[in-house]
Amino acid sequence: MMTKKSIYFKSGLAIAAICLVSLSACRKDKDEASADNDTSTSIENAVADAAYNDVANIADQAYTGSVSTYRSAGDEGILSSCASVSFDTISTPKSFTVDFGTSNCLGNDGNYRRGKIIVTYTGAYRDSGSSHTITFDSYYVNDNNIAGTKTVTNTGRNNAGHLTYSISINGSITWDAQTFGGGGTSTYTANRTREWSEGESTQIWADDVYLISGTSSGTTRTGASYTANTVSPLKKYINFRYITDGTLAFTPSGKYTRYINFGYTNAAKDNLAQVTINGYTFVVQLK
Repeated sequence: MMTKKSIYFKSGLAIAAICLVSLSACRKDKDEASADNDTSTSIENAVADAAYNDVANIADQAYTGSVSTYRSAGDEGILSSCASVSFDTISTPKSFTVDFGTSNCLGNDGNYRRGKIIVTYTGAYRDSGSSHTITFDSYYVNDNNIAGTKTVTNTGRNNAGHLTYSISINGSITWDAQTFGGGGTSTYTANRTREWSEGESTQIWADDVYLISGTSSGTTRTGASYTANTVSPLKKYINFRYITDGTLAFTPSGKYTRYINFGYTNAAKDNLAQVTINGYTFVVQLK
């Protein structure tokens, strides 16, 4: 049976998860680099990325009035039958609520959720100029309380003819004290652009591909700060767990920047990335 710790990274865009690899195991002869192997900052950033990415995916599906089969036939769905959707089409802007109930609801992705996701919207996800603003009411993922606001705005088509979205997040996570040694609260902000590069022309979820650019920052539950920015766009196949291309610069406060190249193996669909810290380069497996 999966424990909570083993499922935190099963869904979403855990772009900093490669920092979980112990660098000292890769190059013990490089004392300076191998000593810089703290993982706590990247863990919290990765959980935040996954949690806030998931709520947008859930909202996209719930807009259709159902939360039972987020993924296409043959793929594992995100949600289970214990979630319900209700609409308010009278108020302006319109809104809908995804209610997981007051007890933990096990989704098909292995994550436990409870509480409500509330979405106000001005149009459909594909409509140029439409916006979806997501807030929360006692919403928990794996007993971590997710709070704040996420806004997704359709900014129309770029020069390549692809739909683009502006994403802003101002959030916080209060951590489960039992799992995270006393709990505590961390903050998380992000400003990103998402380009729908493949799969828009079909109704099939599994063929969608996004290119993601932008920045994020935050503080951990112990007060450590970090920043992250994309050096080149990150390529994410919706039906594949790992990022396959692009470069991310991730900088914990007081430590060297980690330059993470997800596409060094010719952008193959694999779980490998190349990390450079203070001039030393390592190949790691994504977790």
